[in-house]
Amino acid sequence: MKNLTAIALSGGVDSMITAYLLKQKGHNLVGIHFYTGHGNQSEDKLSEIAEKTGTDLKILDCSAEFKSKVTDYFIKAYISGLTPNPCIVCNPLIKFGSVLSFAKKLGATSLATGHYARINKNASGKYHLLQGIDKKKDQSYFLSRLTQAQLSFASFPLGNMTKEEVKKFAAVKGIASLAGSESQDICFAGNKTYGEFIAGQSLHKSGKGIIEDVNGNIIGEHRGLHLFTVGQRRGINCPASESYYVIRIDVKKNRLVVGFRENIYSRYLEAENINWINNRPTAQIRVETQIRGRHIPAPSTLFPADDSRAKIIFDKPQSSITPGQGAVFYQGDEVIGGGWIAN
Repeated sequence: MKNLTAIALSGGVDSMITAYLLKQKGHNLVGIHFYTGHGNQSEDKLSEIAEKTGTDLKILDCSAEFKSKVTDYFIKAYISGLTPNPCIVCNPLIKFGSVLSFAKKLGATSLATGHYARINKNASGKYHLLQGIDKKKDQSYFLSRLTQAQLSFASFPLGNMTKEEVKKFAAVKGIASLAGSESQDICFAGNKTYGEFIAGQSLHKSGKGIIEDVNGNIIGEHRGLHLFTVGQRRGINCPASESYYVIRIDVKKNRLVVGFRENIYSRYLEAENINWINNRPTAQIRVETQIRGRHIPAPSTLFPADDSRAKIIFDKPQSSITPGQGAVFYQGDEVIGGGWIAN
């Protein structure tokens, strides 16, 4: 009997086509739909998808782990003046944490997801995380905290396909209509803004405070720091000759620091708690650094400080380098590591 392959089956077109492709290749499949407590597909719809793709369906309730490890992290980070990235946290702790553990208990030898990324294994047995060939859809940034052990169980069948090819494949096979809506960056916020979501949570503590410009002049009052992130332009509501942008969020003084567009650019960042996928560099190296999900990795030099910290100097200034976001380091199309942008 062939080895059992698990697939994280969300109900979206990407995971559905992943299951279909694996089944076509003769894999013995078990589909795992994990409940997060937010926006999950109905069991009837999932059962229909499982039947159509020839997948044995299992349900896993991850709502408690998702709340403690992802949602609460998101809220606490915002309250601390950081801009969190829950997808980077969810992948190693939920998908390749709780879901992978469940898959192993079922006897699966690998866990496939619908991510647009690739994995290579070299002759010495080390795993390398690579960008998907569709650069517009590439999701390797969000997988940068996976370890060697997790990558050894991971499978990304869509890494060599473009999003358009996936959509066309679904249409040709007559299964596009089964797919649910595309997953959102912040799946648990629903239709609320981040500020609205956080304001409704029990962990939320916020209040009014001053708005200062970069020269220390008080120019207005904010309604709560949780409503802002570095680089934000809307909602500042301070008239000026040109638009203000958020430059810094000072939680200790409950102060919002704003400036004009030229003030949001910087060539430097410090990254902490770095996950090195292979060997940690011991001397400065050239990399391309990505500082948020839709940022194009920019040429830069990485200076390692210790096992988990590094300083990055960009060749050209980058806009809105935001504490709390992921800083992910590439050499060519390979992710060599990823950490968090420090204050």
